[in-house]
Amino acid sequence: MLLYEDLITGDELFSDAYPLKLVENVAYEVDCAMITVGGDNVDIGANPSAEGGDEEVDSSSETVNNVVYSFRLSQTSFDKKSYLTYLKSYMKSVKAKLMETNPDEAAEFEKLITPYAKKIIGNFKDYDFYVGESMNPDGMVALLNYREDGVTPYFTFFKHGLKVQKL
Repeated sequence: MLLYEDLITGDELFSDAYPLKLVENVAYEVDCAMITVGGDNVDIGANPSAEGGDEEVDSSSETVNNVVYSFRLSQTSFDKKSYLTYLKSYMKSVKAKLMETNPDEAAEFEKLITPYAKKIIGNFKDYDFYVGESMNPDGMVALLNYREDGVTPYFTFFKHGLKVQKL
């Protein structure tokens, strides 16, 4: 199994346990789903309504995004101008980190990220923004969007901003 971590912060962002695909060699799209967590129902064999008790509705369960839940991502918000400011700073940080470790990757990142970032900015209103567990503002902001069906959620993570760890 592969675990994908933020190159800058070390936060765990996703794993290959989720369906993922590499898009334009610059970003991973990770399919996710809404799941219900909590509210374990223990059946002790009694029928509360037959014994004069009320059927209780379990309010401790909630519906969550499985990637958000599993990797403790936190939602954040941006307007277009603040996201552009963040993105420029983030791209600079990733490039600097790649220059130290893998200059060839840095060149590829620089070539591919700008046209991809323009697509994101062009569809800015379609995204929700999430940060890793540390909530470090210097780390990657994951982008949540929905497939053409309007129901299926997926995350976008920048490939060059990740380090991959084998488990």
